[in-house]
Amino acid sequence: MLYEILSMYTEDYSFMNVMNYVTFRTGLAFATAFILCLIMGAPMINWLRKRQKKGQPIREDGPESHLLTKKGTPTMGGFLILMGISVGTLLWADLSNEYIWIVLFVTVGYGLIGFLDDFTKVTKGHAGGLSGKARLFAEFVIAIVAVVWVARYAPIAAGQSALEREAANLLPVLIPENFETSLTIPFFKDVLINLTIYGFAIFGAFVVVGAANSVNLTDGLDGLAIVPVMVAGGTFALIAYICGTPRYADYLYLINTPGTSELTVLFGALFGSGLGFLWYNAPPAKVFMGDTGSLALGGMVGTVAVCTKHEIVLAIVGGIFVMEALSVFVQVGSYKLTGKRVFRMAPIHHHFEKAGWAESTVVIRFWIISVVLALIGLATLKLR
Repeated sequence: MLYEILSMYTEDYSFMNVMNYVTFRTGLAFATAFILCLIMGAPMINWLRKRQKKGQPIREDGPESHLLTKKGTPTMGGFLILMGISVGTLLWADLSNEYIWIVLFVTVGYGLIGFLDDFTKVTKGHAGGLSGKARLFAEFVIAIVAVVWVARYAPIAAGQSALEREAANLLPVLIPENFETSLTIPFFKDVLINLTIYGFAIFGAFVVVGAANSVNLTDGLDGLAIVPVMVAGGTFALIAYICGTPRYADYLYLINTPGTSELTVLFGALFGSGLGFLWYNAPPAKVFMGDTGSLALGGMVGTVAVCTKHEIVLAIVGGIFVMEALSVFVQVGSYKLTGKRVFRMAPIHHHFEKAGWAESTVVIRFWIISVVLALIGLATLKLR
């Protein structure tokens, strides 16, 4: 909103031209979200603590130390993150860009699902929330709507970009046929697999839902989920900026996705909110993000991966989340088939706790792995 207002004065005041730079507005979104979260964090935690007398229910089959160290800690801290992301984005992003609304639609929608799940857990007083089938159904509905929206808007954004370049006497950007419903393959610059609108909707929905639930499974230790999410978010901020900027996309032989560079502003707000939340979530955590935050953040990153045509790269950058999800599938599958467990406990971060690792050791080592995986994911941009 502020961007829309201030941009009207760029012709009258030359110094206001900085508002036209995505990078500058990304910095403003970061600062806005970070300061807002720092200011609102303590009052929100106190409010949540008063209304959640027992805090988030702790798994009785989990590490014994959790029953002592985490009991009584309030959940739904994801509200703080969602507030920072929403305010920072709405103030400084170009709201005529539909990619912003698509990602916010998923983020807020998944945040609402997460809130209902958290609310059910708190009111019932145990770790079981909404019905798994009901939650997945709602997640898939939101994801399919968002993915189809992406496919419908992508050609429009490309057309707008072409008109802008023509007005500025720049060379046109060649957009591959059916790129809006196609899947790109890392390491290959010319490989595009057209999934058609139906296949793209199904595939994209699985990416978004999978990302959301993988982050949700990772959120089990103080600070464990938020930092890898910020690392993945920072990586996809760069990917969105490069893919949305024709000269950078051409140089790196990437598919140009006009309009996605504006998503960098949204990720600036994510990074600011994440740091502000981490201030209160650092061990010992004063608040947990809960499903309210984890589902929203995972859905957000997954949606941007779909927008930028980097769904497969997401599996590399978000390798920590993939590992957590796979550990649960392997554990459940092994127990049902053989009656034996592969890990001492799933998700896998609890396995390492059961093996004697300190919580802080698990968290920091997972942070390190997330940074390494992000660098590997970024390397795929050049190896084409």
